[in-house]
Amino acid sequence: MDLTSLLNWIIFLPLIGAVVVLFAPAQMARSITWLFTFGVFLLSCALFGPFWDGSAFKGEYGVMQYETIVKWIDVGGFHINYHVGLDGISFPLIILTTLITWLSAWASWNFDHWNVNRGPKGFFALFLLLETGVLGTFAALDFFLFYIFWEVMLLPMYFLIGVWGGPRKEYAAIKFFIYTLAGSVLMLVALLAMYYTSGDAVGGDGTFNLIDYATKPAIIQMFNDEATRFLGWNFGQAMFVMLFIAFMIKVPVFPFHTWLPDAHVEAPTPISMILAGILLKLGAYGFFRVCYPIFPEAAQSLAYGVALLGVINIIYGAFCCLAQTDFKRLVAYSSISHMGYVVLGIAIMTSTGFQGAMFQVLAHGISSPMCFFLVGVIYDRAHHRDLNRFGGLWLAMPRYGSLATLGFFASLGLPSLCGFIGEIWVLLGTFNAPFPWAKPMAVVAAFGVVLTAAYILWMIQRVYLGKKKEEYAEFPDADARETAILIPMAALAIFMGILPSYTFRLMNGTIDRMLNDVIGPAMAVAFGG
Repeated sequence: MDLTSLLNWIIFLPLIGAVVVLFAPAQMARSITWLFTFGVFLLSCALFGPFWDGSAFKGEYGVMQYETIVKWIDVGGFHINYHVGLDGISFPLIILTTLITWLSAWASWNFDHWNVNRGPKGFFALFLLLETGVLGTFAALDFFLFYIFWEVMLLPMYFLIGVWGGPRKEYAAIKFFIYTLAGSVLMLVALLAMYYTSGDAVGGDGTFNLIDYATKPAIIQMFNDEATRFLGWNFGQAMFVMLFIAFMIKVPVFPFHTWLPDAHVEAPTPISMILAGILLKLGAYGFFRVCYPIFPEAAQSLAYGVALLGVINIIYGAFCCLAQTDFKRLVAYSSISHMGYVVLGIAIMTSTGFQGAMFQVLAHGISSPMCFFLVGVIYDRAHHRDLNRFGGLWLAMPRYGSLATLGFFASLGLPSLCGFIGEIWVLLGTFNAPFPWAKPMAVVAAFGVVLTAAYILWMIQRVYLGKKKEEYAEFPDADARETAILIPMAALAIFMGILPSYTFRLMNGTIDRMLNDVIGPAMAVAFGG
């Protein structure tokens, strides 16, 4: 296969799989989905070359690997290209997406309690369409194409929750759809405004090229000029706020977080794995790809507000976890708390903060799906998620209990596991950031680590420790399929915690170029450097 077209095959192979599923017998839908998602994962592993040897990071910010540019729509003054490519920000997220989607497809093999009569073919076709939408969003370098893939991702998730979810599935699906659609409207307004303003900057037709927005001097000057206005507001700040809200809904960030617990509780286990492990990362990716490299001056001027929201996420999410009795809702609120570190790390706009935020994105993308699958394993057996009714499960299910402890300790941020590195990097970066409010925020955010330990350890005590209860004494331990799904995530949690340099190696080159070429000059002006 031609390596220049490899990325395109990775993006659209799941879509081909969705068509195959629709025309195949219903009893083959699961096997076909497993094969296609596994094939996509194997193909994505072939992308490592330039990122592993460092050749992907030569040159200035905006140099992409596996890049494809094809004219797509060129009518009515709009010039829209099919433009995709990878750098150190998008590549790790492509690998994460293909891995978690494959494991989630494997987790979908046992779905008797979802009412299979509603149609396995529809479920798995939407499942594969969702993967294409996510992969396309991570790879798109044309803002309009980015928006199209973003919307493609929205619809399958709505139906996967609304049709195959729990008792309140319609409510959860509609809430998810309304929140995300509101963000999409803001994004659409921003991308049109940026298109026409970029045209004014170059004295001709505009562009949707995300890299040009961040690297072309004329566009940069127009976007950040105090004289450029949008509805009477500074253009750069207006665009940053609209886009930040669109992406913070997906992360999610307080106060736009309330859709997440409902969506998780009602979603089937494999869909919760994808929602936590991948879809939340789309918001963080939007910060890295769109908000900060294109509008660094606006980001610097609004840094305090963004950092404050991140700290609120950390503390508020942790306190909500302490109040939960539903096992799955506790894990859902823990995602809100953990993603707060991502927001805080990005807000401070330093190398350590960006590295910590990106590492936390990947670490949470491993530990959170693992935790949701662990909850799903118990729900399959007990048919409830009441924390106060469990106890002694480690004695009844030793293999499952051992893997569960590792997974939840990774979420806790135990040293030597993946959750620790991102959080400590963000805290160190915040403490040393050149803002007068940074040190107090670092101290408050560090208190979130204590709260996380409290709710995770309390949960482990209630669910896994203590005397074996008779009603759970005969529960079967994790079977071969469940163990095989958990082991890759457990291995990555350990690997990323013990040898984090290999993960940093894949992304730091792009982060450094972004800071040195794009964000650094704006920060230097702001602080008189």
